[in-house]
Amino acid sequence: MYAVLFDIDGTLLLTGGAGHVAFAETFREVFGVGEIPTGISFAGRSDRAICRDIMQHSGIEPSVENWQVFFEDYRQRLQRVLSELEGTVLPGVIDLIETLEQDDNTAIGLLTGNTEFGAMAKTSAYGLGGRFAFGGYGDLRTNRNDIAADALLAAQQYARGAEGERELCGTMVIGDTPADVECGRSIGAYVVAVATGSSSVSELAACGPDLVLADLTDAEELLAEVEAAAQRHCP
Repeated sequence: MYAVLFDIDGTLLLTGGAGHVAFAETFREVFGVGEIPTGISFAGRSDRAICRDIMQHSGIEPSVENWQVFFEDYRQRLQRVLSELEGTVLPGVIDLIETLEQDDNTAIGLLTGNTEFGAMAKTSAYGLGGRFAFGGYGDLRTNRNDIAADALLAAQQYARGAEGERELCGTMVIGDTPADVECGRSIGAYVVAVATGSSSVSELAACGPDLVLADLTDAEELLAEVEAAAQRHCP
């Protein structure tokens, strides 16, 4: 089985900044932080790492207990904000997913800095719920490479649990930030960088992915690699 792992924000969809808004509201209402400290990046990072950094910059102990307090409030706010803000599934995404779903030798999953709850909430809000069988998430990890390792393990376990107990024979990571390229490289994946987020084609190309696309509408080369990799490595 060949696994294709998708990032969410900036790769599959745009939410109108729902995660950032829910973060800001939670820190304001629960922890009394007026605004998110400047210089804290959300792109390509895990929710756990973002939360830790905001707490550290705001004089709040980044403890497990405070993470749980944050998360319980954040999850409720995220659901509401997703319904209020205007977002969109990015160009080419639906067609690409539908094409991959037709291949019995390929399975699609997630590799995202969102918590698992956040990942399910965002994909469900835009009609993509239930299409990703496994994934790596940002609930526990602050390092994106560790999330990639989790996603790879989840893909391996999914392959072994599939009919015939197949082995994972290759992996592709599709993302929109330099962090996606780096974490894909960390697990030995074929890396596709797509410039539908905050990074340009030239910025992504400088990170050394295997393939750079302006968006996912022209996915012929991507699909050709999936097919070729499966033929090379999958029994």
